[in-house]
Amino acid sequence: MTVPQALALAGVILLAAMSPGPDFVIVLRSVLSGGRRAGMACAAGIASGVLAWAVVTSVGIAGLLAASAVAFTVVKLVGAAYLVLLGVQSLLAARRGGYEQTKEPEAERTRRGAFVAYRQGLLTNLFNPKVAVFFLALWPQFLPHDATVVDTSILAAVAAVTTLVWFTVLSNVVTVLRRFLTTSKVRRTIDAVMGTLLVGIGVRIAVSQ
Repeated sequence: MTVPQALALAGVILLAAMSPGPDFVIVLRSVLSGGRRAGMACAAGIASGVLAWAVVTSVGIAGLLAASAVAFTVVKLVGAAYLVLLGVQSLLAARRGGYEQTKEPEAERTRRGAFVAYRQGLLTNLFNPKVAVFFLALWPQFLPHDATVVDTSILAAVAAVTTLVWFTVLSNVVTVLRRFLTTSKVRRTIDAVMGTLLVGIGVRIAVSQ
C-alpha cells in the first residue's frame, strides 16, 4: 500500500460519500433533531458501517452475500423497510409540528440522541445493498491478491476515516445553519421533504435488482 494508492482510494470514497443518498439524509435529520453531537454521532455510525463493509469485503463475505439471491434480497428488504420507517417518522413529525422539548434532563437527552443517531447511521449504511455492490466493485482495484493484514487494515481505515471526515464536516456545516433550519415552519417543510426522500429511496431499493 503506497501513499498514492491511499489517496486515490480516499478520493473515490469521498466522491461516493458526497453523492446524495440515505446517509446524507440521515446526517441532516440527526443534526436537525439532536444538534452537532447527534450529527457527529451519526457520522461515526456511517463510518463504522463503511469499516464493516470494508472488512467483510476483504474476507469475501460480501461476495457471498452478493452471490446469494436470498441473502441479498433479505438485506435489501430490511434496509428498505428501515428507510421507509425513518421516512414515515419524519412525515408524522412534519404533520404534528410543534417540536416541543421534553422535560428530560438536557445531558440525558443529548446522550440518548447521540446513541440513536449513531445507531441510525450504522444501520442505514449496513443495510444498504448498494454499499455492498460498491465495495465489491471497488475493493479489488486496490487490494491485491497477496495483500497482507496491514494492507487490508490500512485500506479499511482510509475508507472509514474519509467517510467520517466528510460527514463530520457536513454535520458541522448544517449545525451553523441549524437555528434557521429548526424554526417551526422550515423544520416542518424539511421533515416533509426528508420523509418523502427516505420513503422514496427505501421503495427504490426494495424494487431494485
